[in-house]
Amino acid sequence: MFFMFIHPQKIIVGMSGGVDSSMALVLLKNQGWQPIGVSLKYATWQNCQNLLPENICCDTESFKIARNVCKKLNVPHYIVNVSKNFKEKVIDYFISELQNSKTPNPCVICNRYLKFQKLFEFAKKHKIKYVATGHYARIRELKTQNKKCKTQKIINQQNKIYQLAIAKDKVKDQTYSLSFLPQKWLKYIIFPLGNYTKTEIYKMAEQEGFKFFLKKKQSQDFCFVANKSMECFLKKEIGEKQGLILDINKNILGQHQGLHFFTIGQRKGIKLPQGPYFVVDKDVLNNLLIVTKDEKKLYRKEILVSPFYFISKIFFENKIRVKVKIRYCQFASPATLFLISKNRAKIIFDKPQRAVTPGQFAVFYKKNICLGCGKII
Repeated sequence: MFFMFIHPQKIIVGMSGGVDSSMALVLLKNQGWQPIGVSLKYATWQNCQNLLPENICCDTESFKIARNVCKKLNVPHYIVNVSKNFKEKVIDYFISELQNSKTPNPCVICNRYLKFQKLFEFAKKHKIKYVATGHYARIRELKTQNKKCKTQKIINQQNKIYQLAIAKDKVKDQTYSLSFLPQKWLKYIIFPLGNYTKTEIYKMAEQEGFKFFLKKKQSQDFCFVANKSMECFLKKEIGEKQGLILDINKNILGQHQGLHFFTIGQRKGIKLPQGPYFVVDKDVLNNLLIVTKDEKKLYRKEILVSPFYFISKIFFENKIRVKVKIRYCQFASPATLFLISKNRAKIIFDKPQRAVTPGQFAVFYKKNICLGCGKII
């Protein structure tokens, strides 16, 4: 049974101005909560060549929608400017990872070190315990009773721990980007959309008189820089560093302008004749871009992650059967997780995975529970 409060208490609701956070507000209001809408103002990459003048998660239109939704439901609405923190925690992280030729995942980092952090800070300031968002996920209370299971050793001596569980809508499920959340927050987080599908949420929006959400399209850009501005972003923030492009047999094929312009599995932008070529590896030490025409070479069965993190304060035996996602938009694949040390683990998949990318997060699942994640190295 999934954990849900139905109490007439105050709760902070993160409001993006989208259909999901708006319907989360509607559901909480109908359940008897006293919701307070809070929109966070994020930063963008400050450059005249950025085609996004505002962060797509919190532009002027989004704030207007959030304010109007709150007004219609007679709910207070606040805007909190966290632009400086967003630049430090998200944009600077993004740049740092690219400088090290890694492929960053800003959403995972933002949820852990910015979005929920700031919502809880606002809640604490106003003496409110609970925070809700429009994410598709669920939280389950696990009563441990201090017993040791055959395959796990529970080191948390509390009577209750909380687990992050996948949403009813398996396609829309967002536990991947929430996999880095700490245990201390789960007790006070509510995900009202966890038991709904996206289709049901759109239907709810129509029934509640918010038909305009049905026509509103979601941007596919990074929230702080447009995809069409990414090359300019990389040149301005990191620069260029020419190096050689080699095939897997070490034959020189051409030159690249910097490893940070490429990611594993990439096909476009390599600019070599007689392609297509795929990026199969990056030799950071020698500044070499390794490519192949054989797409089968992109598949890997074993990967290393470091560090790794378990959400529910549960440490397992050294060998665990799990399912693993190596990127957001994929279904989890069966694998075995080996804990090598306190900071490093190895994952061996039952079937090879395409384009395993250093810098991304591998997220671990046991049945319908998200156990945590590890950074692919």
